Amino acid sequence: MLARARPRLLFARNFLANPRRVGSVIPSSPRLVKRLLGHTDWQKIRVAVEYGPGTGCVTRALLARLGPDARLFAFEINGQFVDYLRREITDPRLTVVAASAETVGAALAAAGIDHADIAVSSLPFSIMPVAVRQAIVHATADILAPGARLVGYQYSTTWLRELRHVFRHVTVQLEPRNWPPAFVFTARRD
Repeated sequence: MLARARPRLLFARNFLANPRRVGSVIPSSPRLVKRLLGHTDWQKIRVAVEYGPGTGCVTRALLARLGPDARLFAFEINGQFVDYLRREITDPRLTVVAASAETVGAALAAAGIDHADIAVSSLPFSIMPVAVRQAIVHATADILAPGARLVGYQYSTTWLRELRHVFRHVTVQLEPRNWPPAFVFTARRD
């Protein structure tokens, strides 16, 4: 029980210290994670990127779905979360990048990778400065393979505008069984 409580306490502490960076007091619910990751053939994914892994709720679910030869690059700017992820998730397919999602192109290039097959975001876009969220959306579109998707969730539909400026195909679903209820966005690259 203590092992399960530890990441939740770390998450809550970081939210209270800086709610504009963490975005929620508790990690995503299993139902939200299932909706977020549910419409992907994970065995076809070779390179995945994740933004805002926090304490690894979505990260663990991604690793459980990815094939044995896949790679996951998780971008996190909170140093406590970076340390926690590196210590607690020792899967060799995972690379925790201590940098903003805006740097996704440079980080993949440094690893000899030219594109990602999917991007998964837990970032609080709706409370970020507009210029930052636009930079992240454009950087993501630049690294996604043709037909690849960006999936993410938010607690409002503010992010929809930026997504539609960059991606032609965007869908939104509501996941009411999360606290708070969340919108799941899927944007596909042409």
